[in-house]
Amino acid sequence: MKPFLLAVLITLTASITTQAATLRFTAIPDENTARLKERFDKVAVYLSKELGVDVGYIPVKSYAASVAAFKNNEVQLAWFGGLSGVQARRAVPDAQAIAQGEGDTQFITYFIANKSTGINATKAFPSTIKGHTFTFGSKGSTSGRLMPEFYIRQHLKKSPDDIFSRVGFSGDHSKTIALVQSGSYEIGATNYKVWEKELADGLIDTTKVRVIWQTPTYPDYNWSIRGDVNKTFGKNFIAKVQKALLDLKDPDLLNSFPRTKFIKADNSMYDPILKTAIEIGIIEN
Repeated sequence: MKPFLLAVLITLTASITTQAATLRFTAIPDENTARLKERFDKVAVYLSKELGVDVGYIPVKSYAASVAAFKNNEVQLAWFGGLSGVQARRAVPDAQAIAQGEGDTQFITYFIANKSTGINATKAFPSTIKGHTFTFGSKGSTSGRLMPEFYIRQHLKKSPDDIFSRVGFSGDHSKTIALVQSGSYEIGATNYKVWEKELADGLIDTTKVRVIWQTPTYPDYNWSIRGDVNKTFGKNFIAKVQKALLDLKDPDLLNSFPRTKFIKADNSMYDPILKTAIEIGIIEN
């Protein structure tokens, strides 16, 4: 075959492959699954329009499953928490954090308590939580496990199993709130944004459950993308995805996160999360 015709064939093949490929993304299951599907199906429609490629949302059942899907190239883009993002990017060479919510540089965990405990809100770490039952969120959650465990260990000098009468993992922040509100667990740690949204939606009974302490701030959620997508979808595709996320202006869609807008992110922003995860033994150095 003549060189010119070969070059044309290669170009056409690459174009067809790019057009036929579907960008798949997932998200950590940090709250009600029906709510997540509604949110991310809308994101898929938005991204497909902005990027000019098919985009599909792939739900997962756990934080670990979101990391595995990213690692195995079942998805190429993901909305991660700080910890799951670090774990995923460490597993995929050249993976990049490309965007985060405006407030995700200064994220907070709320410690919440059933009112039967008699524990009131305090600016100092609430050492009176000792001896009660306690639920984290998912084992892979930054705001629901990593950071609250770090502060528990820092202030009380023991592991959670040695501090509380019973320790659980609810699986997501909505369930943590429900479990503490019902009294199934006396204390819990939850994502402040989920708390504030469910409070605004009338899903929290403040006569039964209340915030008793908030952590110092830390970096959390992020959109991360595999480094090999440029080969699949074309030159500068990562930059195109980043721009589409930064340009997202639909108030209804942003409010479902809830975020006011997305801003640029990079891997180095999450070094404090990696350091903390290593320190308490969740990630090996």
